Amino acid sequence: MKERILFVTGRLAEPSLRRVVDTFAPMAGIEPLYAVLPITVAALASTHWMTERVQIPEGITRVVLPGLCPGELDSLACWNVPVQRGPNDLLDLTSYFCQPVIPPDLSRHSIEILAEINHAPRLEKDELLRQARALIRSGADRIDLGCDAGAVWGGVGDAVKALVAEGIRVSIDSFEPTEVSQAVRAGADLVLSVNAGNRERAADWGVEVVAIPNRPGAPESLQELQETAEFLHSAGVAFRLDPILEPIGHGLGSSLLRYARLPELFPGVPVLMGVGNVTELAEVDSSGIHLTLLALAREWGVSSVLTTSVANWCLSAVEEIDHLRRVVELAIGGKRLAKYLDPAVLLLRDRRQLIRGEEGLLELKAGIKDSNFRVIAERGELHVMNSTTWLREKDPFVLFAELFRRENLDPTHAFYLGYEISKAVTALTLGKAYVQDDLGHEVTSVVRLHHILVWCHSIPPVLNGVSSRVSSGHGDFD
Repeated sequence: MKERILFVTGRLAEPSLRRVVDTFAPMAGIEPLYAVLPITVAALASTHWMTERVQIPEGITRVVLPGLCPGELDSLACWNVPVQRGPNDLLDLTSYFCQPVIPPDLSRHSIEILAEINHAPRLEKDELLRQARALIRSGADRIDLGCDAGAVWGGVGDAVKALVAEGIRVSIDSFEPTEVSQAVRAGADLVLSVNAGNRERAADWGVEVVAIPNRPGAPESLQELQETAEFLHSAGVAFRLDPILEPIGHGLGSSLLRYARLPELFPGVPVLMGVGNVTELAEVDSSGIHLTLLALAREWGVSSVLTTSVANWCLSAVEEIDHLRRVVELAIGGKRLAKYLDPAVLLLRDRRQLIRGEEGLLELKAGIKDSNFRVIAERGELHVMNSTTWLREKDPFVLFAELFRRENLDPTHAFYLGYEISKAVTALTLGKAYVQDDLGHEVTSVVRLHHILVWCHSIPPVLNGVSSRVSSGHGDFD
């Protein structure tokens, strides 16, 4: 039996909505009905305003509103049917209805994140706490205090106590025995790292340690790692193994092969991988590298990763790893491809672009009966249209010059349009979807905005353009 769904829309988008829904309704097993509001753009209508303006036909199983409609859905309880918001753009309705209703479960993961604070001794306690709190909020499970070689941090104990007092787990990254001893007495419960040079002290610390080779990258490094592991085992010291991940250009492939051998050589022993050795030392956006390294880590049973956030392209490393460890858990654990799980770390591209095509643009233009501007970006072009004007251009400056020639724009309106056109140019440059009036849509992700690569020469240096009266140019069921 088909589900009867009522789509609420405005006059402008009604033809496009019907055309889009007709393409997937048979496949989705739905019988669509439409409620056309007495307004041009439904996204400007609040749920409270709709209450008495929509009549619910007999047999309707649910109502779908435009995604951008403001207001609380609870105000529509009088309709006595389930009400939900659809996607912001009606072109997304096909995937919205044809993909599985149950979203992927990204709640589980099996990899611990150690977030290192580099040169921790150089930071005031308040700044150290600020950075640590931010990393924990971003998804870190433990804060690793990176110490300075050749010096003893006299305040390490106070720093560790301050972090532990806030419920933060702490590891100490130092080869200086005095420093390590003070840190573990204060509450640090993991030491990075030990090898033949300091392993005798490990039994005195009474905490878990990370065993590394004496000469990472050397042909004998796995043998050296095994000797330290055997020493720690005989001394009753809990340990993790880290054969050391080498940077690109310095043996990355060989170091990965060493990780691949650990499950056979050391079955059941926890392993740590320092992914920051690759991401920090390769000038490239880090999310793709993180996905690959985390997938390998999950396949090889690596239980923890160490990352840093020093290079500007790695400032969002913890957020990325926290998200991607869940993606690889679902992909590998469920034997699924790592696609269509969650697009939140698609930084430079979107899962797909919203393309109306020439027919859709003509249809949109024909339905506009007011002077408010719609801004659209697709197929390498910028479009600005209202009831009397339709301009299309690749160059935003040429577009704006022609717009000023044709239209009498006040400063507020000009600022708005300049701002939206700048967003549209950014979206075209990045290969992302542009949605008018949706702040930052083209750069939305779980990572910070600074991680997005924007070619500044492609963006107008002056944002000429903002009017509170400009209507949406996307295909929200307006």
